[in-house]
Amino acid sequence: MAVPVPRQRDTPATESAQANPQADPPAAAHVPAAHATAPQASLTLLVIEDDPGGGLTVPEILDADRHRIRLRTARNLTEAARLLTHDVHCILLDLSLPAAGSTTAGGARTAVVDQLDTLREVLRIAPRHAVLVLTAEADAERAAEAVRVGAQDFLFRDELDGRLLSRAIRYAVERKRADIAQYKLAESKLRAQENARLERGLLPNPLLEGSDLRFAARYRPGRSRALLGGDFYDTVRTPDGTVHAMIGDVCGHGPDEAALGVELRIAWRALTLAGLCGDDLLSTLQEVLEVERPGDEIFATLCTVDISPDGRRAGLCLAGHPAPLISRPGRRAQLLPYENSGPALGLLPKARWPRRQVELGGSWSLMLYTDGLIEGRIGEGKERLGQDGMVEMINRHLDRGLTGEGLLEASVTEARRLNGGELTDDVAVVLLSRDAS
Repeated sequence: MAVPVPRQRDTPATESAQANPQADPPAAAHVPAAHATAPQASLTLLVIEDDPGGGLTVPEILDADRHRIRLRTARNLTEAARLLTHDVHCILLDLSLPAAGSTTAGGARTAVVDQLDTLREVLRIAPRHAVLVLTAEADAERAAEAVRVGAQDFLFRDELDGRLLSRAIRYAVERKRADIAQYKLAESKLRAQENARLERGLLPNPLLEGSDLRFAARYRPGRSRALLGGDFYDTVRTPDGTVHAMIGDVCGHGPDEAALGVELRIAWRALTLAGLCGDDLLSTLQEVLEVERPGDEIFATLCTVDISPDGRRAGLCLAGHPAPLISRPGRRAQLLPYENSGPALGLLPKARWPRRQVELGGSWSLMLYTDGLIEGRIGEGKERLGQDGMVEMINRHLDRGLTGEGLLEASVTEARRLNGGELTDDVAVVLLSRDAS
C-alpha cells in the first residue's frame, strides 16, 4: 500500500505516523542523535521534500520487527532542523528540493552542484544521522556523487517500494553507526600518536659532549599504553667538566604526576646549568614542586650525583631516594653509602640535604634507579626484590659479562619475570660508566 507524504502548506511541519494520521506536536529543540551509537526500539524517518505536484509517495515501510516505521516530513531545511530530534534515525532527502540560489543559466552541472549543496547543508545540521537521497533513475551520476559527498545510499524515485526502503533505512543506519565508530577509532589513534610524539619529546636528551663517560638508560612507565610516567632522570655536563646526573620519582602514576616529573627535570637541568648543586639546588627544586604540585600530599624523591672532571670522585645527595649502585673491575657491585640522607622533596619545609663525597676510582659503573625496579614481587608471595635482591641480580649479570644497555635490559627483564608479569610502578634506570684503561 502506497502512503502519500502529507502536504503541509498551511501548518508547520509535523510528524506523521502511518498507523495514526494525527499529528504530534513539533519538537522544541534539536537534540543530537543517540541512535548513531545505540539501537532504538522503533525507527523514525524524516522526509525532506518539496513536490508541488504531490507526486512523491512513500510506501508502507516496516522495520525488522514488522512494526511500521514512523514518518516525519519537512518542506525545507528550516523545518527539517526543527524536526531533527534524537528519535530520528534516518533522513530521506529528495534531491529535487530547490537549493538556495539555484539557477538554470549555468547548465546541468550548476544544478547538480546546487542540489548537492542542499545535501551538504543536511549533513552539516545532521552530522550523526544516516542520510538517504532520492532522485530520478536518469540522474544516476548525481546519485553516485551524493554518496561521495556523504550520503549513506541513494534510491530511485521510480523504483521506490516498502521493502526496498525499509532495507535501505536499516542499512543506512548501521552504516552510519559503523562510520562513526570508525571515525572515533581513527581519532583515538591520532590522539594516541600525538601523545606519543609529545611524550617522546619530553624524554631527556643527555648533554655529555666532551665527556669520556658512557651513558645508558631504560625507562618503563607503569601506566598502560603510556610512554611517560612519574619517574624522571637527566644528565648534563657543565663547562667546568663536571658531569651531573639525577634520577627522581613523583609519588603516584597518573598524567599529573608525569607532568610534574617533567617540570622537575627541566627545572633541575636549568638550575644545574646555572651553577647550583647540592642543598641549594634541592631547596629550589622543593620550591618548584610546592608551587606546581596538584595537592599538598604530593612529594618526590631524588638522587643527584656530581662527578668531578677527572671522573674519580662524586658528590652524592639523596632526598628520600634509594642509594646508587657502583661496580668496579674485580669487585662485587655494592650500594653507595646512604647515611644522613635528607627527606623527600615536599615533605618538610626548610629541609636540608647533606652532600656526601664518594671515591669512585679509575674504572667504574654507577647505576641510578627508581624504586619501581626493587619493589616488584618475587614469585606469588609478598616478598619484594628489594635492594639486596637487586644487588645480587646485578652481580649475576656482571658475572655473565653484561655491560651498558645489555645490563639494564637484562635487569629490567628479570625484575619483570620475578614479578610474574609487568611491573606496576614506573621504572627508570640510568647507567654511567668510565673506563680508565
